[in-house]
Amino acid sequence: MASNRHLGRIVALQTLYEFEFRTECGDGSVDVTELLDRNIARYETAIQDTDFVHNLTKGVLKEQADLDTKIQPIAPDWPIEQIARIDRSILRIGVYELLHQAKVVPPKVAINEAVELAKAFGSDNSSKFVNGVLGTAYRTLIEGAEKDGDTTVR
Repeated sequence: MASNRHLGRIVALQTLYEFEFRTECGDGSVDVTELLDRNIARYETAIQDTDFVHNLTKGVLKEQADLDTKIQPIAPDWPIEQIARIDRSILRIGVYELLHQAKVVPPKVAINEAVELAKAFGSDNSSKFVNGVLGTAYRTLIEGAEKDGDTTVR
């Protein structure tokens, strides 16, 4: 299941990247569900947990504004719109999993998976950047909230 979920994260990343790219280019016809279904179909024999991919992709899009708000102070030298699109998508997936999927994805797994995505699809420094931002996100958003007694973050 782990490698299956890794492939699922790759499909989610591809979908989120293409959706954002086409949206920013003014493509009013882009439909994230069509993109997602097309991308999942490419790997239909390898991905058994398509619900995971759908939930991850749709969850990131639903929470995108909040995720960006949480990412920005963690990477203050990089305005969110100046972070490379692929890195931004990976960070959104990682923070989403940390905040909203903690019951099914342990934090260390979420961070490790995001770093692996950055190694595979980002630039030479992407994995270090993603690891640093998500490590800080974990310490401030998860551990910090737990110390304050706020368990609603997850």
